[in-house]
Amino acid sequence: MATLDVRPRLLDALSALRDRVDAARFPLPLPGAARARRNRVELLAQLDDYLVPRLCAPEAPLLAVVGGSTGAGKSTLVNSLVGRRVTEAGVLRPTTHTPVLVCHPDDHHWFAGPRVLPALRRVWVPSQDGAPAEPPVPEGAEDDERPGLRIETDRRLPRGLALLDAPDIDSLVARNRELAAELICAADIWVLVTTATRYADAVPWHLLRAAKEYDVTLVTVVDRVPHQVTGEVARQFGALLEAAGLGDVPRFTIPELPESVAGGSGLLPVTAVAGLRSWLIQRAQDPASRTVARARTANGVLASLGTRLPGLAGAAAIQHSTAVRLLQRAEDAYGRAAERVRRDAAAGEALAGDALTHWRGYPRDSTPEELLTALTNAFTALLGCAVDAADEEIAVPGDPAAGAVLAPRDAEGAAARIGVAVRHWRRCLEEIAEEEVRAVERGAPADADRVTALLAAALLGGRRAHAAGEGLAEVLGAQRAQRLRDRGGVLLDECMERVLDAERDRRTAPLDALDVTPDHQVELIAALSVLQKER
Repeated sequence: MATLDVRPRLLDALSALRDRVDAARFPLPLPGAARARRNRVELLAQLDDYLVPRLCAPEAPLLAVVGGSTGAGKSTLVNSLVGRRVTEAGVLRPTTHTPVLVCHPDDHHWFAGPRVLPALRRVWVPSQDGAPAEPPVPEGAEDDERPGLRIETDRRLPRGLALLDAPDIDSLVARNRELAAELICAADIWVLVTTATRYADAVPWHLLRAAKEYDVTLVTVVDRVPHQVTGEVARQFGALLEAAGLGDVPRFTIPELPESVAGGSGLLPVTAVAGLRSWLIQRAQDPASRTVARARTANGVLASLGTRLPGLAGAAAIQHSTAVRLLQRAEDAYGRAAERVRRDAAAGEALAGDALTHWRGYPRDSTPEELLTALTNAFTALLGCAVDAADEEIAVPGDPAAGAVLAPRDAEGAAARIGVAVRHWRRCLEEIAEEEVRAVERGAPADADRVTALLAAALLGGRRAHAAGEGLAEVLGAQRAQRLRDRGGVLLDECMERVLDAERDRRTAPLDALDVTPDHQVELIAALSVLQKER
């Protein structure tokens, strides 16, 4: 007989694993990332809504979640099992917006609090059959936007059994589909409802395959089966279950009746649901059957962690390696941009166009201010070209991660930021030129504007501006001129690095903010290892 292991150390290990799953993130749009995100949400739902609550309270009532496709008759089935209308059924789809949980009044306390389905706010109904009175509404509860869970009680249900009418698993409303999946993850028993015309649809079979993977306690109901094809439907559905390895799953058939055909608005005859009701009551009241039902599902979910967690860890590793690759690509691209600026400056590439014209006309046809301005503009253009080239390298066609995560190119903003940085560089050149001019002891004081213009030409003109170095030596002396050029070279390099680093960091800032680290993979595997040892 299956039993539940509820040792405190196992619960501690499970809690630690749950925290690691919660911390995992898969933000990069990579193949398999969407599946990993869905698996993470499903795992958290099973851990929070079912496994941890069940291990902490093995004596709690069994929760049978009734799920299925749109129009399968789930609400009518729940109403008929209870013996009165507790959940809304009708022709319009989707009908079930707020899930309804029905239990015996003595079991009300098990579901009134956040023991199971803690993410759902409780929606109270007038007390019936001795159920506890409606509690006062907490302050601010009316602003609670969480999905609701309506609690109903009825003495016709036996103690130890609760039924939950879930939204359609194929609802047109995405939140209903998500809520249906969360509720199914909270079940001790899955009651999958389909119809005679839809039992081979893909959606219910997805749930059946998941049930087999997790080894849950499962029962199927084929609703609205015409009398003349009852045997054929049962045979074909049974063959499908057998082929899927689910041949031992209990199967119940409900005939097509006026109560179900007319929009599902009535209660089915007691005889139509007697078999399923007896099966559920036996699971709740027979100690052996009850233990098997709850332990099988709990142990199945525990066992499935051994295959599901490595998949999450692998997806986390791919996320991290991709993030590293994108960061390295940006580092390399901007590193090559820096080399390009240094190479072009040494080759005198900035001394072209307007800058070259003013240099050739200096000092007869151009003033120091005009030459310095032209060189400043040329340096700005040099940096802008380097940034553009780096951005082109980063934007690899066909790489969805780069396009989705890295900040978009901003040519206009980059030009403005580069202009500010280069103007700051110019002011620094002017300051160090003035310092050297004031330090000259012999002769008349030199013109600081002339020294600044010659210094900029020497730094950006390469061999083309060899005369600029000679002019500095003539004005300041060879030693002072060389010291000034060294200081100017440092300022030039600092300006270039400041510009390129800032543009690189701007492009990669969204990626840094994602916090994609190797810790997620390592911690998931470590938590799983601890859990497996405790089991």
